[in-house]
Amino acid sequence: MRVTDYGLRVTSAVVLALAMCGALAGQPSPHVVFVTGDDEYRSEVTMPMVAAILEARHGIRTSVAYARPTPQTADNIQGLEALDTADSIVLFTRFRALPEDQLQRILRFVESGKGLVGLRTSTHAFQYKAGHPHEGLNDAFGRDVFGQKWITHHGSQSSTDVTVQATNASHPILRGVVPFHARSWLYHVDPLNGPATVLLNGMSVNSNKTARQTEFPLTQPVAWTRQYKQSRVFFTTLGHPDDFAAEPMRRLVLNGILWALRRDVPSGGADAGVVGTYTPPETYDLSKLPPR
Repeated sequence: MRVTDYGLRVTSAVVLALAMCGALAGQPSPHVVFVTGDDEYRSEVTMPMVAAILEARHGIRTSVAYARPTPQTADNIQGLEALDTADSIVLFTRFRALPEDQLQRILRFVESGKGLVGLRTSTHAFQYKAGHPHEGLNDAFGRDVFGQKWITHHGSQSSTDVTVQATNASHPILRGVVPFHARSWLYHVDPLNGPATVLLNGMSVNSNKTARQTEFPLTQPVAWTRQYKQSRVFFTTLGHPDDFAAEPMRRLVLNGILWALRRDVPSGGADAGVVGTYTPPETYDLSKLPPR
């Protein structure tokens, strides 16, 4: 069992017991790899918390890859070799410029036909300098794989009221997911690139674009599914650390992971009970982040 980042430890006793039960039932445990490194929304804390729930509540093996030596390090993510045995990736990165070997590990997995899950800043997962051979990934990766690139948001002073898309309310990912309020400020993503099934919508509260609603409407999709080649894709633009204090948010992400794995989502949704306790960490000082 891994030691999660920055001193957070998770016991393996329950995980081992559940994994053994799964093996006895003839259902090998899938392997989900969380790739973190966003330097803004503390994915190095929130993703291990989600991984611990997957292991303890659902008997799914997980690994977590981290930006090193700090989450702000844009050119190094350790642990990506875990993707070689993964059944799904959960990507939560922001403006990375990874060396070739690390980038290719991610790209090979994305082309493998296995489950693809992305959160928030993964619309702009990479940021290579102008003229770099991989500069095109800055926009194309988020747009082509997840359905949208980075465009803009409604301001960090705002938050989002999240509601279910009524026409798709029976989708398995929405089992047990009820409307909730998210601290995440709303991302502008509409129209999405290519066919998608919108699951949740968000309405910006206290937007800084109220006067520009024609250009940037206050309501946008915040969670959807799509197909990338042979892969099931689930994406949400939510992901502020405060969001994960809400059970519907945790359940949404867990359901999305199970769905991307082609596993059955429980009728009432995934058990989203936190393993131990979860106190949302502070986000980084946004004034010190690299420009968008």
